[in-house]
Amino acid sequence: MAGHSKWKNIQKRKNAQDAKKGKIFMRHAKDIYIAAKQGGGDLSTNASLRAAVDKAKADNMPNDNIDRAIKKATGSIDGAKYEEITYEGYGPGGVAVIVHVLTDNRNRTAAEIRHAFKKNGGNLGENGSVSFMFERKGYIAIVNENGSISEEDMTLEVIEAGAEDIITDGDVFEVFTSPDDFPSVCDHLRANDYELEEQEVTLIPQNYQTLAPEDEANMHNLMETLEENEDVQDIYHNLKEIE
Repeated sequence: MAGHSKWKNIQKRKNAQDAKKGKIFMRHAKDIYIAAKQGGGDLSTNASLRAAVDKAKADNMPNDNIDRAIKKATGSIDGAKYEEITYEGYGPGGVAVIVHVLTDNRNRTAAEIRHAFKKNGGNLGENGSVSFMFERKGYIAIVNENGSISEEDMTLEVIEAGAEDIITDGDVFEVFTSPDDFPSVCDHLRANDYELEEQEVTLIPQNYQTLAPEDEANMHNLMETLEENEDVQDIYHNLKEIE
């Protein structure tokens, strides 16, 4: 893995979202909807749905909202029809950016994403223009409260679970897996009483880059604009750090 903490970016994203619970719940609902639509509404057999529900519960999304999203996807109740779209492009200074959306209005969302890039010194590209710079990986974060878990013990545990790599960042263990092994690694760690603070299949940059201060400010504005868009589910980039 590249020597950079994904945990820091996750925490910055969560801190920025604390005051936007309504939008966060909507994004979780869409994520649950698409996972259930693709793999069915049974959490025991649909690992993607189980991960989406776990993330929603971590943000204190009510169970009724979760159940309603699953029922919409499985046809139990009527609801909007969403489609997944991925946009690729370059932010200011040539930072690679991938934006994953769930939308019920493709034209509206495309115009909004294009405007966000253009306004902040970036531009959208064709499919595949930046995705080759990222690897799809399972990601798990475990907080080592009070230093109760030794790095050696944690390393041996994740190797036994079938993980590919582990990075220690302060009091957080960051575990990386192949996408296929992600569900079984999560299950193994839970069965051994580890609390998974974060869990997702995500895109990890193969290399990171830094920016001049003016470009970093524009990149920060681009990220904020995208985060505020209710259709945007995930944003991936290879900027080393956004202050």
